[in-house]
Amino acid sequence: MQPITTVHYLVLSAALLLIGTIGVLTRRNIVIILMSIELILNAVNINLVAFSQHVQNMGGQIFTIFVITDAVAEAAVGLGILIALFRNKETVQADQIDLLKW
Repeated sequence: MQPITTVHYLVLSAALLLIGTIGVLTRRNIVIILMSIELILNAVNINLVAFSQHVQNMGGQIFTIFVITDAVAEAAVGLGILIALFRNKETVQADQIDLLKW
């Protein structure tokens, strides 16, 4: 049986980053876009932990906790904004929300 190396984590992280980027660029639903951003942040977290383990330094793992905290705050603020937009525009489609247009 082959041991799990840093390369395996990097491949997983690249796959999550690709899925998240495609989700952000192609979807119109704001909830799906927010979930795709969370996938991208999780890809970053996997990279941080993998490289932290590779160089035998805890700095990356500690920084991952801060990224997770930031992701939770981003999700809470994003969902609050989404609820306010839904109450005003009655839609969650990104292309139908044009509050900043002249």
